[in-house]
Amino acid sequence: MSAMKRIQFEVIIDAPVARVCDVMIGQQSYRDWTAAFVEGSYYEGSWAQGQRIRFMSPSGDGMVAEIAEHRVDEFISIRHLGFIAKGVEDTESAAARAWAPAYENYTFVRVADDKTRVVIDQDVTAEFEAYITEAWPKALARLKGLCEGAGVVDQAGHSK
Repeated sequence: MSAMKRIQFEVIIDAPVARVCDVMIGQQSYRDWTAAFVEGSYYEGSWAQGQRIRFMSPSGDGMVAEIAEHRVDEFISIRHLGFIAKGVEDTESAAARAWAPAYENYTFVRVADDKTRVVIDQDVTAEFEAYITEAWPKALARLKGLCEGAGVVDQAGHSK
């Protein structure tokens, strides 16, 4: 079994918690901020607690998960259950079982009237740590730009 490590990322966004949450999980805005991971990323399913959700790339690859917990405008816990390759879910192989369940948690904290601290806690294996460590700050910069109404944000997370 691969050793799991929990890593954390944080950003302060100059927008109310409800707006940040809406932008983070909104169908179209999700596609924008997650482009920092894979251009064209999207999800299928529901963010409701207990529901299955698939995080997909345009190639048909991705991850299958369930929403372990969802407290509106406070906390979302995603329990990753396995991989998707060419559209086919894999939760049973040795590779999937070595990694799953892995958690990705989003915490939203009001720090001022119109500011929100977003904290991401994510379980990673050594194999993906460098990729995740590079991608999350870019994704959070894109999210921040969307929430603050900065308009278009480039791949590096900078406003254009």
